[in-house]
Amino acid sequence: MNNKKTVIILLVIVALIAIVPLFALKGAEFGGSDDKGGEIISEIQGQEYEPWFTPVLESALGGELPGEIESLLFCVQTGIGVGIIAFVMGRYVERNKWLHQSGKIVEQTE
Repeated sequence: MNNKKTVIILLVIVALIAIVPLFALKGAEFGGSDDKGGEIISEIQGQEYEPWFTPVLESALGGELPGEIESLLFCVQTGIGVGIIAFVMGRYVERNKWLHQSGKIVEQTE
C-alpha cells in the first residue's frame, strides 16, 4: 500500500511539472539556440557579421528546412540514441544473468 501512495504522489508531481509551465509562461517565445546565437553575434559585431558556412542540408536544398522536417530529423536522431543506449543496457543485464546462471559470479553475503 505504501508503494501505491508513493507512485501516485510521484505521478502528480510529474503532471504538475508538465502542466504548470504552460500556464506560468504565457506569451513566452521559445526559439532555437542557432537563431539566438546569430542574434547575439550580430549585436556584438554589428551588421558586418557573416556566418562562415551554411548547413549542408540548407545549401543542398537551396533554403532552410521546414520546421516539420527538422523535428522529424531530431526525433530520428533521438530514437537512434535511445536504441543504442537500450541495447547496451540490455547486453549488460543479460550478461549478468548469464554469469549468475553459469555460476561464475557468486553473490557475496555479509
